[in-house]
Amino acid sequence: MKNTLRVLRAERRWSQAVLAEHLDVSRQSINAIETGKYDPSLPLAFAIARLFECRIEDIFDDEVSPPE
Repeated sequence: MKNTLRVLRAERRWSQAVLAEHLDVSRQSINAIETGKYDPSLPLAFAIARLFECRIEDIFDDEVSPPE
């Protein structure tokens, strides 16, 4: 799943460790989400969206193309 988490984090000049602390997850989890190797749970996605004060779909893109 594509996401803008790295960009949002960089705009605040937070390290992965700082973001992980805010979300109560490991730094490795943040890295895996940013690189698309792990899709966050729905509660974690909501927590990320709340932290950055935006909608989940503003951060995460499921890459599904609309049917033609």
